[in-house]
Amino acid sequence: MARNYRAEYDKYQGTPEQKKNRAARNAARAKMMKAGKVKKGDGKDVAHMKAFDKGGSNADGVRVESKATNRSFKRDTKGNLVSETSARERKRKR
Repeated sequence: MARNYRAEYDKYQGTPEQKKNRAARNAARAKMMKAGKVKKGDGKDVAHMKAFDKGGSNADGVRVESKATNRSFKRDTKGNLVSETSARERKRKR
């Protein structure tokens, strides 16, 4: 069965809350691009110190991370973040 992108957008990505979060992510990346910290196609993500689904915002702070680092957080079966820190960051703190 093919993936229904229209239904996915209507159910999740098109909700007012998710549109607001996406706009905030785009604004954070644009700000970092203007500051010269990231470029298009550089393989970097602009990561929020506190994730949006945990109540974070751009005001909480952003940082530049590799895609692998930013996307390696522990998640539950529904895809929600379980831990704000990656395994790599937990090892570094010791």
